[in-house]
Amino acid sequence: MKIRLDKFLSDMQVATRSESHQLIRNKKVFVNDQVAKTANQKIDPLLDKVCIHHQPIKYQKYFYWLLNKPAGVISATSDKHQATVLDLLTDNDYRNDLFPVGRLDKDTTGLLLLTNDGQLAHNLLSPRHHVDKVYRATVQGQVTAQTIATFAKGVKVDEHFTAKPAKLRLLKYDENMLQSQIELTITEGKFHQVKRMFQALGMRVLSLTRIQMGTLTLGDLPQGEYRALTSTEINALQ
Repeated sequence: MKIRLDKFLSDMQVATRSESHQLIRNKKVFVNDQVAKTANQKIDPLLDKVCIHHQPIKYQKYFYWLLNKPAGVISATSDKHQATVLDLLTDNDYRNDLFPVGRLDKDTTGLLLLTNDGQLAHNLLSPRHHVDKVYRATVQGQVTAQTIATFAKGVKVDEHFTAKPAKLRLLKYDENMLQSQIELTITEGKFHQVKRMFQALGMRVLSLTRIQMGTLTLGDLPQGEYRALTSTEINALQ
């Protein structure tokens, strides 16, 4: 697929369209070791070699960032009044075609994938693919064997929604605080789902963190920071 030279430079975020025109006029852009003549010159980004000041510009169509979302930030691309997950990216990494894959509540922390790959996002979010989402949470109340069995059967959240079977695991119970540390694996992503599932059983989620989505794990990435996915992680997701 061939695209305009100025669009290629803009897409790779090395220059705006107007800056690209100026660079080309100043004979700073080379295509296959030849000085570029015009901004509308068509190139094949996978085959042609493009350089600025003799520095090669590598073509990349899709971008993938793994973010450890902090509390207080919303899962949106833009907002006039609140900080969004895209605001956490540096100027060099920000792109206006990036979006979060799914959502985490404002007070929920943990793994969030940012990408411009719409097909991958669809595959990860589609209910028919049953992608596991793993959470760690602190819950007010005691998680018992009966609680675990109810989650395994499918919690009836309300008259309109019964959650699919989920795997609940008790990590620790604090008798003094009457709080349970749990790990929960679900395959859905309904609005406030984890909180609503526990609320339906008379318990309240105090803190919630997503640690895994499909094959992608949060690891030791500090809260509020992000990193690029490795090629191995991208291939595993696809």
